[in-house]
Amino acid sequence: MSQADTRALIERYFAAFNASDFDAMDELLHEDVAHDINQGGREIGRDAFRRFNAMMSRHYRETLRDIEIMVSESGVRAAAEFTVDGQYIATAEGLPPADGQNYSLPAGIFFEIDEGRISRVTTYYNLKQWIAQVS
Repeated sequence: MSQADTRALIERYFAAFNASDFDAMDELLHEDVAHDINQGGREIGRDAFRRFNAMMSRHYRETLRDIEIMVSESGVRAAAEFTVDGQYIATAEGLPPADGQNYSLPAGIFFEIDEGRISRVTTYYNLKQWIAQVS
């Protein structure tokens, strides 16, 4: 893919995320997408990604803003830096109790592209900073 095509793909991914349109996100993913969860493991496949998004939507309401997308010359890799604005709506296992706390923190995602679809999503943010904001 060209840089422009990859940028457009990543822009569609973030637009779908901000619209909570997980079906639209799913259509952008390679069947065997590798999802590296912040400070967690790696899950493989669109089904696992769907389950992750369903779990996240039970616990958090999030919007991403100030999104800056960077794409390699080859169009095979991309990265984005952004701010996550969210609300913690239901307690997640192993984390502080939820009571509708608001949070805002910087984050980033690394992407790989294969056959015109996103084949890797690696997310990073500072979990300690998030815990401090909701505690």
